[in-house]
Amino acid sequence: MAGNREHVISVEELLSRKVNIVGTEAGETSRGRDTSGLRRRIIELEDKDCSPPRPAVCKLKKLRFEKLRKAGESATPNNAAQSQKASPKIQRVPLLLRDHQHFDKYFKPRIVAIGPIHHGEPKYKPAEAYKLRMANYFVQDSGTKDEILYDIVEKNIEQLRKCFDGEVTKKYDDQALAWMLFVDGCAILQSIYYVFNECKDFKIKIDHMAFGQQDLLLLENQVPYQLLLDLMNSSAKKDGLRDSIDRFIKMQSMGAHEEQGTTETPTHLLDLLRTRIIGKSKFSPDLPMNPAEKVKWHNSSSIDVQSYRNVQELTAAGIYVAPSKTGSLTAVSFTKGVLNFYSGYLLLSPIIIDDSTGPKFLNLIAYEMCPDFYNNFEVASYISFLDSLIDHASDVMELRNSGILHNLLGSDKEVAQLFNEIGTDLVPDPDAYQDVKAAIQIHYQTKWKTWIAEALHDHFRSPWTILAFSAAMIVLGLTFVQTWFSFKEDRGNSRGRVRR
Repeated sequence: MAGNREHVISVEELLSRKVNIVGTEAGETSRGRDTSGLRRRIIELEDKDCSPPRPAVCKLKKLRFEKLRKAGESATPNNAAQSQKASPKIQRVPLLLRDHQHFDKYFKPRIVAIGPIHHGEPKYKPAEAYKLRMANYFVQDSGTKDEILYDIVEKNIEQLRKCFDGEVTKKYDDQALAWMLFVDGCAILQSIYYVFNECKDFKIKIDHMAFGQQDLLLLENQVPYQLLLDLMNSSAKKDGLRDSIDRFIKMQSMGAHEEQGTTETPTHLLDLLRTRIIGKSKFSPDLPMNPAEKVKWHNSSSIDVQSYRNVQELTAAGIYVAPSKTGSLTAVSFTKGVLNFYSGYLLLSPIIIDDSTGPKFLNLIAYEMCPDFYNNFEVASYISFLDSLIDHASDVMELRNSGILHNLLGSDKEVAQLFNEIGTDLVPDPDAYQDVKAAIQIHYQTKWKTWIAEALHDHFRSPWTILAFSAAMIVLGLTFVQTWFSFKEDRGNSRGRVRR
């Protein structure tokens, strides 16, 4: 109506006007007009809970507060304890590692996609025919019809879906996911079985087979271990399949030879590999320091934290690396020399280095970094410690000569570069190897031990330095003898003649 100044306004416009009015409600507006009447009308609108046009706004507000309260409930002690007992979900590499300089090299499959994360990507299409052939061979050898094996997977698909992060399976319905897991599970078991047993001619090159085996241990290429168990238990050759998996994990364990430290069902193959590598021990099994040294370490302000840098510096200070007898790859200990009172020994488990070492370690580290996996970062702490010992090719050579590193990768420089690369931006357990580091530091800063070690290192590190040092000592000795005889002769000649 003409002259009627009222009009319909939106919620956003109303809220905007409320802000302007509230800003001046303590007094008058800039023009001095009284806005109390308008203020009263707005307050009346606020008092009408969720009256039109506010239902959508109130619903959104309610959802936000529900989300906030649920987030608080998930952090309660009881829920935290339950989370620690639950198995971690199969998921993508954590965000902190997705910016890694060589992400594709270490985390992406090279030949074959396993599971839902990389399924359907064009790069892995050629391997789909190979997986179907391997699955067909598994069905033939199992003595069970293919439909029966598939029904086992489909029957448990709800439970299997829960083993994955929801984001990676949401685009697959139950049937599509069941078929994918059925084919992948059968193919995995048959491929591992063929590594150690006579295989049929399935026409695949040996290099593709090797890269395919590496792809089985990538974090984003995992399937639930329960799936493999269900398929194995339905096969006539289940004992042979179990033995093949044990031998395969042992072959991939880079030198660790300790049996698994738990009887619990692993989450997946990568989890099984981690269990074998870390074994039953957690970091250093024994305390290397006596009580007096522990007091010195904790109380002395003169001791710097890890002033040593690499193996070469430790060797120069009289600390030598030697192979340990433990089967756990991550076990590290320190012991004092018995006959050589000035020396100490850093004991490390021997490790095999090849092309697969980098991807395996980084995917194990990525698994430890998954937000729903509660652990002590054993692998990350081990790599961080090893990286602190290796700066140059000479450090690798020292470890290789000591029987610690078995280099199948190439030059010592390549090995040093590998550990410096995979050891970047790691966050280890701050308590990892604390006693070992403290014992090394105390030994390193005991000056008289360092002086003896440096003298021996400089003058007796090779046959040539020993010969040079011996020659110098002989020359010095002969010079002393010659000087002594000359002194005696001069003294005899200087005596006065005896008068008769």
